Amino acid sequence: MQAERTPLRPDQFDRYRRHLSLPEMGLEGQQRLLSGSVLLVGAGGLGCPSAQYLAAAGRYADARSQIATLFESRGDYERALEQARIALRIAPSNALELFAEYDVIVDGTDNFPTRYLTNDACVLLGKPNVHGSIYRFEGQASVFDA
Repeated sequence: MQAERTPLRPDQFDRYRRHLSLPEMGLEGQQRLLSGSVLLVGAGGLGCPSAQYLAAAGRYADARSQIATLFESRGDYERALEQARIALRIAPSNALELFAEYDVIVDGTDNFPTRYLTNDACVLLGKPNVHGSIYRFEGQASVFDA
């Protein structure tokens, strides 16, 4: 899916000035980044930190629903960021349809059946799968892009 490029607002030129100065990124790359869409699967110990970085905001001080807290925390930090709440479990019956709408899938889950399903759907749809895992104080991140 080719996203339409989002024009930068005047305040974003200052905020993203370091990105804009990188030859590999520049204005075109930053516009593509802002226009892209990411589906984050999982909102627990892996998903919440991923969402914090994606939304560039975060305060998770209460015990309410992870999804509700995640979306309330964004505030006005980045008005251009649009978020859609999808509070459902992915299953073989809905994964392909759900994943098809997004440019990149971030796997923030903590169980093998969901990880395998996420990987299979990404391969079938040709979507990049950003995968992370942790064990105690160690972690790893990978990008699989068929």
